[in-house]
Amino acid sequence: MNRLFVAGVALTLVGIAGYVVGTSVAYPGRSAAVIAVMVGLTVAAVGHSTSAGDET
Repeated sequence: MNRLFVAGVALTLVGIAGYVVGTSVAYPGRSAAVIAVMVGLTVAAVGHSTSAGDET
């Protein structure tokens, strides 16, 4: 499994958890959860795509 994909999925899950907690408890930096979800999805998509030289 690609490490970049795993890191993206992990960041997405952390961001979703932060967003869920942020809906019930106000804490500083809770808007960063939305950014974490967006970046996590992007990193997971890039990690999931295969390069031209990687034909496995």
